[in-house]
Amino acid sequence: MGGVRGRIRIAGVAGLVAMAWISTAQAQDAGRDFCADRPGKGSPPCVLDAGRFQAELGVADGAWSRGGGVSTDDLAFGAVELRLGLTPTVEGQLSWTAHERIRQKDRASGATSTVDGIGDLSLALRWSLSNPAGDGVSVAVQPFVTAPTGAEGIGGDAWQGGVIVPVSLPLSADWSLALSPELDVRADADGAGRHAGFGGAVGVGRSFGPVALGVELWADRDEDPSGHVTSASFDLTAAWTSASVRDLQLDASAYVGLNRDTPDLEVAVGVAKRF
Repeated sequence: MGGVRGRIRIAGVAGLVAMAWISTAQAQDAGRDFCADRPGKGSPPCVLDAGRFQAELGVADGAWSRGGGVSTDDLAFGAVELRLGLTPTVEGQLSWTAHERIRQKDRASGATSTVDGIGDLSLALRWSLSNPAGDGVSVAVQPFVTAPTGAEGIGGDAWQGGVIVPVSLPLSADWSLALSPELDVRADADGAGRHAGFGGAVGVGRSFGPVALGVELWADRDEDPSGHVTSASFDLTAAWTSASVRDLQLDASAYVGLNRDTPDLEVAVGVAKRF
C-alpha cells in the first residue's frame, strides 16, 4: 500500500509540474475576470481561459467540536488546489492537503488520541454549460474522483467520487446567488461496499469594491448503512482582491455548526493567484 501511495504522490507532483509548465508556455492576456473557488464550501461555475493556470492555497483551517463528553480539534495546513484551463469551456483541477492533525480528548478520563498525515488526492473536471466566465446565468457540471492517498484516520481509505452542479445567478449589479448541489458515491464505514451521499451549498454574495462578502447555508447527508449522518452549517465568507497585485485574492471564512454532527466552529484563511 505504501508503494502505491508513493507512486500516486510522485505522479501528482509530476502532474503539478506539467500543469505549471503548460500554463507558462501558453500565458495570455487577462481574459476573463478573476474567479476563485475560495472561500466557502460551494463551487463556482466559472472556468479558466484555455491555457491559464491558477493556484489556491488553504493556508490554515481549524475545526473544533465539543459534545458527548469528547473534544475534537481538527487542524489542516497547506490545502492546495491547482486549476488549469483545458479548453474555452473545460478546466482540470487537482486538490490535496499537505498536513492534517486530528486530536480527540475524553474530558471525563483525560485520555487523548491523535492522528496526523497527508490528505487524499482529488481530481476533477469543470465543464461550463453556459457563461464560462461566471457572468450572467452561469451553469457547470463538475465530476470528480478521490484517490485514497491520505494517512490512516485522515483519508477515506477507498476510491470515491461524485458530481457537483455549480450555478450562479446575478440578482443585481452587486448581489449574486450561488447554488452547488452535489451527489456522491462514498465508501461504507466497514469497507464492505458503497453508499450515496448528497447535499450542497446555497448562498448570496455582494461586492464592495475590492471586497466580496458572502453568506451561505451548507448541508450534507451521508447514507452509510451503519448510521445516517446529517451535517449542516451557517457560513460567512470574505475575500479581498488586490488592486496593486494582479489576479491575487486573500480570503477568510467562518463556519458555524447547526447540529451535533457538525463541528461547532470552523475557521479558514487562504490565498488564490492566477498566472
